[in-house]
Amino acid sequence: RGAEGCERGPRGAAGAGQEGWRWPGGEVPKARRRLEGLPVERTRGSEILFGIAPCAMALSQSRRDLFRLFLKEGAGAQRLVTSEFVLQATARGVPVHRVRRRELDALCRGRVHQGVCLEASPLRFKSLEEAEEPDLGGEESPNRQLVWLVLEQIQDPMNLGALLRSAYFLGVDRVVTSQRDSCPLTPTVSKASSGAMEVFDVYSTDDLRSFLKAKAAEGWEVVGTVSKPEEVENVPVISCLEFRWNKPIIIVIGNEGDGLSLETQLLCHQMLAIPPGRALHPGIESLNVSVATG
Repeated sequence: RGAEGCERGPRGAAGAGQEGWRWPGGEVPKARRRLEGLPVERTRGSEILFGIAPCAMALSQSRRDLFRLFLKEGAGAQRLVTSEFVLQATARGVPVHRVRRRELDALCRGRVHQGVCLEASPLRFKSLEEAEEPDLGGEESPNRQLVWLVLEQIQDPMNLGALLRSAYFLGVDRVVTSQRDSCPLTPTVSKASSGAMEVFDVYSTDDLRSFLKAKAAEGWEVVGTVSKPEEVENVPVISCLEFRWNKPIIIVIGNEGDGLSLETQLLCHQMLAIPPGRALHPGIESLNVSVATG
């Protein structure tokens, strides 16, 4: 495992070109044993998406290699959903396997799969070198109001997924994350994003501070976030209710435990704080990072 709560691919060869399942303590649960008659050995480097939205979005895009679709047999009330999945998979040439619920449970290690799992290649962060230059507007629309969201060491996959879902829905133009100590784009992130991760490019940088300095030099406003409205090393802190912007903006979000690093705070033009609606009890003084970002 990498950052706390983040998933990594399974290890341990199980045949040429295949990888076996990894279970805590090396134990093989009964549900795994019942899969022996099924083609469950994963293609090398693949992962298991789970849930209706992530699997449907992945099938509708061409961003992953898709290997097998697993559907719960006797879907009943989900028959229409199942039929749609079969049509999508057939159109993409993806084999379909109907299996029992406990076998789906084993495939996704007990997570909420809603009767659907999809074996696919992982999604990776895109490099900023691959990104198109943003349109900052011409003479007719100078200083177009672009919004980029920059994430510093977000480690919880549920938070990252919720952040991506909000960013996609609210029209954020680009999401950039730091490479170091950040959660990768795992199936859990896709599930928490309700499939938004499957259609929304996420970029990464191995030098967040140089990136922020470069964007500031290009005329972008760099705005950090803090939980308490206190001065931060001569960087002004204002309520988000008072903030006004008329130029491209980068909003920088810190990690769940420590917030923004001091070095990153010092690169911000100002800091935003969300005012609470009441006097807060000590220890309950901030919002969840994904809620605050939205």
